[in-house]
Amino acid sequence: MRKRHVFVTGATGYLGRRVIPELLARGHAVRALAREGSASRLPAGCEPVTGDALDAATFAARVPTCDTMLQLVGVAHPSPAKAKLFRTVDLASLRASVEAAAAPGATVAHFVYVSVAHPAPAMKAYWQARAEGEEILRASGIPSTILRPWYVLGPGHRWPYALIPFYWALERLPPTREGARRLGLVTLPQMIRALVAAVEAEPPPAPSPRIRIIEVPEIRAASLSSPLSA
Repeated sequence: MRKRHVFVTGATGYLGRRVIPELLARGHAVRALAREGSASRLPAGCEPVTGDALDAATFAARVPTCDTMLQLVGVAHPSPAKAKLFRTVDLASLRASVEAAAAPGATVAHFVYVSVAHPAPAMKAYWQARAEGEEILRASGIPSTILRPWYVLGPGHRWPYALIPFYWALERLPPTREGARRLGLVTLPQMIRALVAAVEAEPPPAPSPRIRIIEVPEIRAASLSSPLSA
């Protein structure tokens, strides 16, 4: 495994604050985007970049020399009431990151994007915005790994634990098995492990579109090799 130079957007968010220390501990270099005044919230050891995740012009100059882009920007605690934000924040930030990653002089060889499981019977505006983001990545030609969790269980995200027995039953009934697995719950450690594994993996090979999709069962099963420092 070779050392990755990773540019992270959404670095101060729910996943960013947890995956960056893991990447650093495994010997990778991390450059992390944060809004003006938010750099103090970044994990220790990463290189801060001040900019606006919705405006590529504010951070594109700092993307060159990074070989991997990790896109984690997203509206906190998604709900139907935030439908407009899914396009003005989630989708707009993906557009900006793709623009920066594809700019002249950029060296991004692998784009890792957290999308969401779809299609789904709920949160249509949410998963449609993320699905549109996937199409933007496909059109860009950048080799990409797309992770599709549905709901990540962890601190502050615990209420769906009550649904685990319900999911357990649905995953064992043939008529509902596929949908229950695709829209299943993943734990925060599983998600962080899957993100690290995606960053460390080689970009999807030719032919185009060079896209790798990681669904819920693969997120749950993700494993890691020895860190670079071992």
